[in-house]
Amino acid sequence: MIKKILIVDDSPVSIRIMKSCIPKDQGYELFDAADGQQGVDKFLEIRPDMTFMDLTMPVMNGFEALESILKIDQKAIVVIATADVQIKAIARAHDLGAFSVIKKPPTKDNIAAAIAEVEKALAQRG
Repeated sequence: MIKKILIVDDSPVSIRIMKSCIPKDQGYELFDAADGQQGVDKFLEIRPDMTFMDLTMPVMNGFEALESILKIDQKAIVVIATADVQIKAIARAHDLGAFSVIKKPPTKDNIAAAIAEVEKALAQRG
C-alpha cells in the first residue's frame, strides 16, 4: 500500500502540477526534492513507497538518482516523469530499473494509472 510519495523535480511548477494530479482522498504523504542529489537524500530519510523522478535536473540528473536509489533499495519503485520522450531516454530509464515512464506534463489520468500500477505491483509482492 502506498503511503509516502516522493516527487523529484527541479521545477517548482512541475512539482505543484504533479501534486495537484495525485488523488487527495487517499491520504498520501507527499514529499519533494529539487534535484537528483536532494532526491536521493530525501529517499534515504523518508523511504517513500514510490518516487516520481524527472530526468533533466542540475547537481545529479534523474538517471544518476535512479541508479543511486536502486543501490540503496533494489525494490524501490521509481516512476520517471519526463518531457524527454525520446526512445533512447525511455529505454535507458527502463534498463536502469525504472518501474515505468510517464510523459510530462502529468495529468490526473496518467498519475492515477501510475499509482494504480504501483499499488498492484506492491500487492503482488505481498
